[in-house]
Amino acid sequence: MLEQGTISIHTENIFPIIKKSLYSDHQIFLRELVSNSVDAIEKLKMVSRAGEYNGDIGEPEITIAIDKNNKTLSFTDNGIGMTAEEVKKYINQVAFSSAEEFIHKYEGKSDQPIIGHFGLGFYSSFMVAQKVEIDTLSYQEGSQAVHWTCDGSPAFTLEESPRTTRGTTITLTLAGEEEEFLESARIKNLVKTFCDFMPVPIKLDGEVLNRQKAPWRESSSSLTQEDYLEFYRYLYPFQEEPLLWVHLNTDYPFIINGILYFPKMRPDVDVTKGQIKLFCNQVFVSDNCEEIIPQFLMPMRGVIDSSDIPLNVSRSALQGDRTVRKIGDYIAKKVGDRLKELYRESRQQYISTWKDLGTFVKFGVLNDEKFKKQVEDIIIFRSTLKQEAKTANTPAVEVQTQEGDLWQDATLHDSTPSIPYTTLKEYLERNKERHENRVFYSTDEASQATYIELHKNQGLEVLFMDSFIDTHFINFLEQEYRDVKFTRVDSDLDNTLLEKDKADEIVDPKTNKTKNETIKELFEKALNKPRLNIRTEALKSDDAQGTPPAMVLLPEILRRLREMNAMMQQQNADFPEDHILLVNTAHPLIQNLTYLNQGTIIQGDGQSATNPLVNMICQHVYDLALMSQKGFDAEGMKSFVERSNNVLTKLTEQASK
Repeated sequence: MLEQGTISIHTENIFPIIKKSLYSDHQIFLRELVSNSVDAIEKLKMVSRAGEYNGDIGEPEITIAIDKNNKTLSFTDNGIGMTAEEVKKYINQVAFSSAEEFIHKYEGKSDQPIIGHFGLGFYSSFMVAQKVEIDTLSYQEGSQAVHWTCDGSPAFTLEESPRTTRGTTITLTLAGEEEEFLESARIKNLVKTFCDFMPVPIKLDGEVLNRQKAPWRESSSSLTQEDYLEFYRYLYPFQEEPLLWVHLNTDYPFIINGILYFPKMRPDVDVTKGQIKLFCNQVFVSDNCEEIIPQFLMPMRGVIDSSDIPLNVSRSALQGDRTVRKIGDYIAKKVGDRLKELYRESRQQYISTWKDLGTFVKFGVLNDEKFKKQVEDIIIFRSTLKQEAKTANTPAVEVQTQEGDLWQDATLHDSTPSIPYTTLKEYLERNKERHENRVFYSTDEASQATYIELHKNQGLEVLFMDSFIDTHFINFLEQEYRDVKFTRVDSDLDNTLLEKDKADEIVDPKTNKTKNETIKELFEKALNKPRLNIRTEALKSDDAQGTPPAMVLLPEILRRLREMNAMMQQQNADFPEDHILLVNTAHPLIQNLTYLNQGTIIQGDGQSATNPLVNMICQHVYDLALMSQKGFDAEGMKSFVERSNNVLTKLTEQASK
């Protein structure tokens, strides 16, 4: 026996600390041990290039072996190996990492970084093992192979080994509750999760388990569009193709490699949870990068790999650091730069991505001042502006390298009619003569279709602000454009939409009322809603029949207050009792209604024979106007159907007389 002793640590409780506190997830022992094996192989390449080893390196590989009978799991590499002195130095002194010392000695001798900067990785094996053995032979000529054994206490043994092949084998005798790691399927899954892109073949039962090639470490010029798409499909199977991607590759002011994708958004995607995978020197660390990626870019997918991201000792979490914030700013800037370039060079490609990206760009503008300044002039809105059909090209691809920015096109050939989009500045400039510093907008194209059509018919352009974030974004726009008034199409009607008919103001000597006053009184009596404000106006149109007989209006300020209160109370905004019913006196239905009310003999009770029908029609007109603003509940729909049937019955009775 060469030596018997105790591991040099500051406390005899180090192993319980490792098991219970240092590593929160037992399965990562495999990641740590395979990382050590990869480092051992890379170190051998480095000393060989330095001329310190003239032997045959051979084909690098890591072999995992399972022995269910003896309950052992072993990891073998053909790397640099260790001498007895190195075992004493690097294994027996907990938290002393050989990686830093080795990197400084052989700097510039490798194109593959050393993984291990963490020191305690090897000791993660004691989370699952009751005994750990190291059998190793150094590359150094004349070295004696050694065998190290530890049962999880500070005591160890170090003795000579009959081993004759260069490299290291680590054998774990698994604890009783950890025998799941004796199953091949479990090991294969862990290798795929943690070690898939490590640059050395990892074998089990002769089968290579990992892909080895990490596309994000390749030169952008060596990757084709299909390479990028294939990598995305591999990371996120059964998903639609991404809209665009950016290949990050820079070593100043920090080292970062990665490929980030903007996916097409689906309703079932939780945009608050990141899906970017974090790697450190091709070693998988985490399924998300929430601490790195700005919140508004959380929907992005892909990979970030950086040795400059400060991880805690177990590589399980990021530590707060200025570098993390800088990397986040860098990624946001790269995304902003790409969007600006796409906007300038291919407007249709930019538009085709906007449906998916727009919400998150707006969220970024609301929360990040730097990003706002980057993209504030390229925020676009769908518009009622008429345009001719154009060919919509596919969005482009961003590849950023340290040599410069290279943008490539992802040509996915799609020919569709152009949808009109505009920036706010373009809208204001285009409409300054017709309605200077005023923006008409819609938040729901379907329910507000009547109002939109009314504006379009009179040449008023309407913007669609119908994403869920636009309620907040409109407030932001009003702060940015303080002289501009934003008016939803159903809040009030611009004077250009109204026809001033002097005949409506003539007083009828029989009733001593104007036509408008008579119509208003009809609706007030029929509806009997004291809090309903009834207005009578003639809507301007070349075809009065094509306009609505009545419209419900919600004043802009009152509606926003109601929506804000509902949001603060985390409730849906109820339809307010205080609203406006604008009755269109130019519509034939309303004109016929007045004739119907006046054209019959008054009976003894002071009511005309057609009064019930008039009341039902007034109610029906109100119902139809209301339907564009709110849906009926079960009772409301039942009443509406009954009233509709009654109206039709009465009308057919009148027609048959």
